[in-house]
Amino acid sequence: MGTSQENREQARGLMAGVDEAAAARVLKGALDLHVHSGPSTMPRQLDHMQAAEEAIAAGMRGVLFKDHHYSSAPIIPMMERLIDKPDFAMYSGLVLNNSTGGFNPYVVDAQIKMGAKLIWMPTAQSANHIRSSHRKSRLVSNVKLLDSPLLSVVDELGNVLDVVKQILDQIAEAEVILSSGHLHVWEIWKLFDEARSRGVKRLLINHPMYGLHFTYEDIAEFAKLGVIVEQSAAMYVDSRFNVYSPKELKEHIDAAGVANSSIGSDLGQVDNPTPVEGMRQAVKLCLALGYSEAEVRTMVVDNPARLVGLAN
Repeated sequence: MGTSQENREQARGLMAGVDEAAAARVLKGALDLHVHSGPSTMPRQLDHMQAAEEAIAAGMRGVLFKDHHYSSAPIIPMMERLIDKPDFAMYSGLVLNNSTGGFNPYVVDAQIKMGAKLIWMPTAQSANHIRSSHRKSRLVSNVKLLDSPLLSVVDELGNVLDVVKQILDQIAEAEVILSSGHLHVWEIWKLFDEARSRGVKRLLINHPMYGLHFTYEDIAEFAKLGVIVEQSAAMYVDSRFNVYSPKELKEHIDAAGVANSSIGSDLGQVDNPTPVEGMRQAVKLCLALGYSEAEVRTMVVDNPARLVGLAN
């Protein structure tokens, strides 16, 4: 792993050799399931409406808004009325942090019935996130909230909590997506084994190599179970969040295989590319790394569409 500046320079050099028209072709119809637009507790460079409008201008098919501390699911019907693009999909979900109710099946029930498409396990208030952030990694928020109890999906014996099992049943019944959030890989194995036994079909892991303590073997084994492994564009492209080289991007994708990989921008923060620009750069970087247009479309079009239940 090189420095962020070295990684960004390598990425810029590779992307410069990719035809813009090819990148535009691949991006048409893409879905970004990891958009950090605002409002938020942290500064954002664009709001949800602007993020949607930019994606529409790029010919994308849809976006999913993520905030660590609230769900935008209830406002999406109003956004749909204002944007008036029936062929463009907007989604949101609920992150199970203490700021949104934690492991509260009543909140999960209400949000699913208001249209939440994805339930993330705890992120910023997970035990793993808090412990992994003690050296001020990029997992740290730049906004100080009340100190939070450390959330884990398992008890002191490593058994999945009964209330988490209840939430998994809700996810299975509604056929929405379960994301591992920022749990430790050991917790994720426990969680996903339980989820699969309860009929959860749509399983997603976000940025497994960053902060979640995955090995390549873990990624490969999850992929064999049909889990979609999402890589965050922000960590590979010309972004201040860059921590990985282009070579590492290829290694991370290949660990899961194209058939079980997706790419989300994980962008929307100030002083970074916009979500659409981040996706465009990720597409160009993948093409430069030797993936075919069809393979990149699998990762940015087909697999995200499959997760949210859109027909290809």
